[in-house]
Amino acid sequence: MSIRGLTSLVLGSSILLTLCSLGCGFGSSTPETPQTAIAKTQNPLVAQYQVTEYGPASVWVEFGTDTSYGRRTSEVAETRNYINNAVILVAGMKANTTYHMRGHVNSLGGAWVGPDQTFTTGAMPGTAGGLTPPVITATRPHSNPTPSPGVDLFNIVANSNVLREFATDIQGNVIWYYDPGPNAGAPTPLRLLQNGDFLMNVGDLREIDLAGNMIRDITTAQVNQSLQAKGYSFAISAFHHDVIVTPNGHWIALANTSKDFTNLPGYPGVTDVLGDALIDIDLDGNVAWAWSGFDHLDVNRHLMAFPDWTHSNAIVYTEDGNLLVSMRHQSWILKIDYEDGAGSGDVLWRLGEDGDFALTGGDASAWFYAQHYPNLLSTSGSQMTLAIWDNGDLRLNAEGEDECSATCYSRATIFQVDEGTKVATLTWQYLPGFYSDWGGSIGTLSNGDVEFDMTNPFGTNSSQVMEVTQADNPQIVWQLNLTGGNAYRAYRMPSLYPGVSWQK
Repeated sequence: MSIRGLTSLVLGSSILLTLCSLGCGFGSSTPETPQTAIAKTQNPLVAQYQVTEYGPASVWVEFGTDTSYGRRTSEVAETRNYINNAVILVAGMKANTTYHMRGHVNSLGGAWVGPDQTFTTGAMPGTAGGLTPPVITATRPHSNPTPSPGVDLFNIVANSNVLREFATDIQGNVIWYYDPGPNAGAPTPLRLLQNGDFLMNVGDLREIDLAGNMIRDITTAQVNQSLQAKGYSFAISAFHHDVIVTPNGHWIALANTSKDFTNLPGYPGVTDVLGDALIDIDLDGNVAWAWSGFDHLDVNRHLMAFPDWTHSNAIVYTEDGNLLVSMRHQSWILKIDYEDGAGSGDVLWRLGEDGDFALTGGDASAWFYAQHYPNLLSTSGSQMTLAIWDNGDLRLNAEGEDECSATCYSRATIFQVDEGTKVATLTWQYLPGFYSDWGGSIGTLSNGDVEFDMTNPFGTNSSQVMEVTQADNPQIVWQLNLTGGNAYRAYRMPSLYPGVSWQK
């Protein structure tokens, strides 16, 4: 029995009667006809749609502001032989708005479409004295071309009274959010999982459903206990910046670990150096594989903010079962020998200035510096294509001199990286005219455009997200401005449901 799935007949009947007391609608009451009910959840923008159906089936819901609907959920498969109570969380709706919904059941007996029913969403939390959403404005500088469809997911670094985890539609309306609670940290990151839940780091690693119900919670204490039991020589103090899911369902998280050094060059006495660890854990918090940067890198190479030595901010799983790690304070992207949990942890290569790759053209300023969010767009043989948000801190000019001390700038970039020849080529870039000294994300969209997030432009408490054409002279297609917080990441998804694309 799953958390959101099947319930017993008695429990299902009880839920159904309770929902009806709230004024829900039903389809036909004959035993062979599915019955439906809609109820509120703890999230005022999310509805719980229940379908009681007979025999194995798959169930989904379509919804919209009128009876043309236009949006749908993922399918939920129910496999019991007699009575199933499928509970589907419907999300992607604006506040204080009435939506039409109807359920669909596909079974051995054929397809069934339920009656039209309505659900009215509640108010955003700020209107009731809770978290205040940032000020959001979305614009289209040109009527043509059209933005890529979907929704944008935001992780905001801001004061605790600001809404920090939410999604918007193309018009900039908040259509989903999550409140992690008053003691939680800023969400870094927030990811949609293939099962429809969200994974995030808010101090602990947390999995929630669309309504905000806790599915799983893993703490640093759990992980440290497992590290000790497995004989690792280090402990972690906090998760930070990123956590990904591997094909076997494990989570790999970035974590802080530290080590004391005595009389490092330029640092007399004892220096407590902060480094990075990679922790591979199963869904019970047991460590399957772990890695510490102190075991594989030279602590005497430090470019910025030492003793915050490496300050990694992203993990990427590669097609050959290894890992890319973005180390901001090294201005490097490293490939780590992971081999799906059987690897040595050796550094296979370092991409960036003073790394293992030659840069086509040889201009040092074309490298990325203090980067964020390398995004693996494609792999073909020995070549991979990476989109990278280049913040530009400590950028060198063509002569190898510090350029950022005079004029700092940030870029959206795409690099082709040949692991065989160890040559990297900058194939595309866009300079928006801002300096974003930290944060940010980048990716390509279904229509070929590039979307990127600029955090803290010119030192302001704001962010700007842009969709531009991937051309020699890019054109701005869509732009979202946010004030009242900084978007650590903001990126377009097809919808709030895995495998589902919303066109409006």
